Amino acid sequence: MAADDDHHEHHHDHGHGVTGFLLGLVRPHSHGGPSADRALESTAEGMRAVFVSLGGLAATAVVELVVSLLSGSVALLADTIHNFADALTAVPLALAFRMGRRLPTRRYTYGFGRAEDVAGIGIVALMTISTVVAAYEAVTRLLHGRTVHGAGWVAAAGAVGFAGNELVAMYRIRVGRRIGSAALVADGMHARTDGFTSLAVVVGAVLTLAGYGDADAVVALVITAAITVVLFGAVREVYRRLMDSVDPELVDQVEAVLRSTRGVVDVDSVRIRWVGHDLRAEVEIVSDGSLSLVAAHDIAAEAHHRLLHEVPRLAEAVIHTSPATGATAHESLAHHFE
Repeated sequence: MAADDDHHEHHHDHGHGVTGFLLGLVRPHSHGGPSADRALESTAEGMRAVFVSLGGLAATAVVELVVSLLSGSVALLADTIHNFADALTAVPLALAFRMGRRLPTRRYTYGFGRAEDVAGIGIVALMTISTVVAAYEAVTRLLHGRTVHGAGWVAAAGAVGFAGNELVAMYRIRVGRRIGSAALVADGMHARTDGFTSLAVVVGAVLTLAGYGDADAVVALVITAAITVVLFGAVREVYRRLMDSVDPELVDQVEAVLRSTRGVVDVDSVRIRWVGHDLRAEVEIVSDGSLSLVAAHDIAAEAHHRLLHEVPRLAEAVIHTSPATGATAHESLAHHFE
């Protein structure tokens, strides 16, 4: 049987023209219960993080772009390209957070939380394009060479790039962990890596000042290699999320909570998946076969209640309880699973 909630919650996504839409992006509202409010508060925090990050990274990238064009530094240009790409990841994330607020429908019965995972694919695509462009510019410069002017300004711009990326990284990671958004945390880690590539620009500028003419192009290749490593990591995270991967320790935690619930004799199976930045669980437990239907339901409801309190980011759990009567409990279904 499924353990049902004792109350129903809902929220509405009202539209009030262009102004209302823009305000709704950063200040969503709810007419529902605590769970709906919590979900919308998480969405609002995510939206704020996305747009603040967009502004910070865009400003950093503009400074780097101006200096790279004036100096001819391909290392700084590679870092600029990647910072612009990183800033643009705000677009699919913003759309995903906005879509994730929509209510479930008869077609999309689990809601639209998966929009974040689709946004992850868009982010990976942007990273791939920026990596290819940066690699092309680095190889071209290494083959044909070009003098870098104003290496001191290049070093200063690289330092600005590092500071901007690190500030954005800390903010994204903090908010992402608080609201349970893997996409936002991954984007924060991505920004942190970008910060270190900006430090590589500083190193290249110093070496250029020391008389190493190819240092700028070599550093550009190093930055491209670093971006490639981050790209593979992002692909892995997006793949895991799309394949419903979770930390095995989370499964252990859910099982421990279920086994410690009074009346639960055993735990047959636990399945958990992320839907956006919320967790959904489907579990099968065993209870005493002599219990009445009402008593067995009460055990499942108590297990559900404890899971919601003790498992962070868990939004819902569907709990099926079987009587402890051996294999005969599901004998009519056995041939479907052979």
